[in-house]
Amino acid sequence: MAIHDWPDTERPRERLLNQGAAALSDAELLAIFLRSGVRGKSAVDLARELLAAFDGNLAKLTEATLDQLASIHGIGPAKAAQLQAALELARRALQARMTERDLFASPDAVRDWLRLKLGNLPHEVFGALWLDAQNRLIRYEELFRGTLTQTSVYPREVIKSALSHNAAAVILAHNHPSGLAQPSRADETLTTTLKQALAQVEVKVLDHFIVAGNAPPLSFAERGLL
Repeated sequence: MAIHDWPDTERPRERLLNQGAAALSDAELLAIFLRSGVRGKSAVDLARELLAAFDGNLAKLTEATLDQLASIHGIGPAKAAQLQAALELARRALQARMTERDLFASPDAVRDWLRLKLGNLPHEVFGALWLDAQNRLIRYEELFRGTLTQTSVYPREVIKSALSHNAAAVILAHNHPSGLAQPSRADETLTTTLKQALAQVEVKVLDHFIVAGNAPPLSFAERGLL
């Protein structure tokens, strides 16, 4: 049955208007973006199949390529482009919030952005959020990219990057593709090394986050590891 044949109280768009977006399931929200289904399937059915293709994990869906999305029956290039545009807008909105204000006035925005950026990458990435003297974001920079198990981070290159951005502080971040956010001894050693190296050019390491899947990123500062 097509959605327009459903009772008003069950249609995703009407429910959003009456109850707010938070009342809708992931599939219902996706259905609003998809707008239409295919023969024999409503937009909600199609949205459920789309989620199922990514193990029901909305975070994995956010990292899907255009080709991966378009390969799913009923999605196609146009709907895939719409979904990727919406996800990119979410990332940019969070990044704008971090640029306009002290990052520690909105710590949840930092965590949410890092999850969208790094949470489901298949390879390990080490990045830096370079900040000005008011702790506002200057730029996010991917510094190094490694394998599933390790990455090489060179303090000299990190210092060069800090100076090129005229940064006063930094929040470090890397992901664990294994899905486990627990810091390793190597993670702790690297953090200490970078903290000492950056102190020589008066750049303060405010935190180091480990991002693993859709779980809240782990904060070294909160764990007392800085």
